[in-house]
Amino acid sequence: MFSCLCRPKQLGSLVPPRLSTILKYSQSTIGPTLVESSRSHDDRVHILTLNDPKTRNSLSKVMMQSLLSSIKGLGEASSSARLLQIRSKGPVFSSGHNLKEIQAMSQPEREDLFNLCSELMLSLQRLPIPVLAVVNGLATAAGCQLVASCDISLASKDSRFGTPGVKIGLFCSTPGVALVRRVPNSKALDMLLTGREITAEEAEQYGLISRVVESEGFDDVVRIYTEKILESSAAVLARK
Repeated sequence: MFSCLCRPKQLGSLVPPRLSTILKYSQSTIGPTLVESSRSHDDRVHILTLNDPKTRNSLSKVMMQSLLSSIKGLGEASSSARLLQIRSKGPVFSSGHNLKEIQAMSQPEREDLFNLCSELMLSLQRLPIPVLAVVNGLATAAGCQLVASCDISLASKDSRFGTPGVKIGLFCSTPGVALVRRVPNSKALDMLLTGREITAEEAEQYGLISRVVESEGFDDVVRIYTEKILESSAAVLARK
């Protein structure tokens, strides 16, 4: 199984020189509010909000466990959910894995973490309701993978996307798998091999996201998309 970071053994005692500049964002505030859950539209819309802006909404083990637990509940027959929205708080949608957490793990613990990440991403694709990513900020590495794993993605004009692992001696392998399912190989390799961030407009042109929206009026467009989806038959949408 692919991991969400290529060559995880590189995160042992040998830390790439530029890693220290990223680790400062990786102090995790572990707690029950890492993922906020709410509902709207008579409980038909379930909203999961990444709520760890101090770590740039890094996908820590606890964060991913919380997301996975909530998503599995939405797949149950008794669920009233017709649509799942994934949002975030703060200027970063998600910066990907918590690198400080990974560095402190043993090799088996890292493998378990990457398996958890794969299970999370697959759970979104298997969910019998549409999944809408609401992106208003930067999405990188596994955070970009999270966006690519959703059915529809709306992004504000100021949003950015990237797979910057190559810049610190790591390669975003599984984010790369999600990318090539969405965008042409040449565009995916452009992002993976250079590590450069792309604009929301580029992401829309590549097919990574569904639509770019001006920041002013962003919430209105999300509401319109939500209401359009809710107008459709739940049985038909379950066959997505």
